[in-house]
Amino acid sequence: MIAKSSSLLRKLLILYLVFAGLHYARSFLMPLTISTVLATLFLPFCKWLESHKVPRGLAAFICLLILVLFGGGVGWLLGWEISQLTGDITELKRKILEVSHGFQTMVMQYTGLSAERQSEMIKNQESSLSDFIPIMAGSLLYTITNTILSLVYIFFLLYYRDHIRRFLMKLAPMSQQTEMTQIIQGAARVSQQYLVGLAKMIACLWVMYSIGFGILGVHHFLFFAILCGLLEIVPFIGNITGTTLTILISSVEGASLPMLAGIACVYGTVQFFQGWVLEPLIVGPQVKINPLFTIIAVVVGELVWGIPGIFLAIPITAMFKIISDHIEHLKPYGFLIGDIEATNKQNWLTEKIENWRQK
Repeated sequence: MIAKSSSLLRKLLILYLVFAGLHYARSFLMPLTISTVLATLFLPFCKWLESHKVPRGLAAFICLLILVLFGGGVGWLLGWEISQLTGDITELKRKILEVSHGFQTMVMQYTGLSAERQSEMIKNQESSLSDFIPIMAGSLLYTITNTILSLVYIFFLLYYRDHIRRFLMKLAPMSQQTEMTQIIQGAARVSQQYLVGLAKMIACLWVMYSIGFGILGVHHFLFFAILCGLLEIVPFIGNITGTTLTILISSVEGASLPMLAGIACVYGTVQFFQGWVLEPLIVGPQVKINPLFTIIAVVVGELVWGIPGIFLAIPITAMFKIISDHIEHLKPYGFLIGDIEATNKQNWLTEKIENWRQK
């Protein structure tokens, strides 16, 4: 009994040290991990270019150029929509002031704080915000530096991928070469599947939200559709946050109660279609983690690496599941984080499609 307790404590201590190491080494590991995940996305295209006599260095550069153009395109689209939104900023400010005046009156009724005292408290908060300007400037410089560093990593990961693969193979004994090959291929495949599936999912969400919000007559519906789609990166919480912002801003702009209810109905309909049709078809059960460990992975990712950790949580957890499925003493953990329901949805949808084809 004492030996088992000692073994458990040792495992917990190792786990704590691993996460502590990941946290304190985040400045180095975070851009490298992001680059590794993105490099696996371009791996098939890079191989295709090389098969058509394109030199590896040029093929890696083309992949890098596509990534930069895609990111710039999405940024330009968001910027254009935000500029359209700021065109109504005067009217939006007026309505926000009306809402804040009503809120001040309610606070005064229930707490006894006068409007002057509330304004003084708000001004004190605003003065303290000036202290964050240097922090924001430092964060912007840190983001730019990490972005450039990640692009460099992606290029060299694609260029030296065979060298890295041979190194990983040398780590495994001869008797486990087959398992190591399966782990490498499976981890790369699941990363590709996740990123491609996520991109397709976001594109489908853009279309569905645009149609739903457009039919309802939501102002700047395209911006809110793009926002709700991009927030799909954060499982469960992202779409709820985007829809909540859409409802709040629409209510401030004077949307009627039926329109606000319609926005909520669009969200529910899109989520149902996403969960039962898009995810089984696009993502598949290999990447799907059960909801409990999805939330745990996202929370731990945010604690360890902040916002980038949220983005990386799902692919890293899916890779860990692939590794666990090929290592005997880790198989129970792979089973634990896997989602049986996703497989059931996939089987249900496949059966329906086959029945429809037979008819």
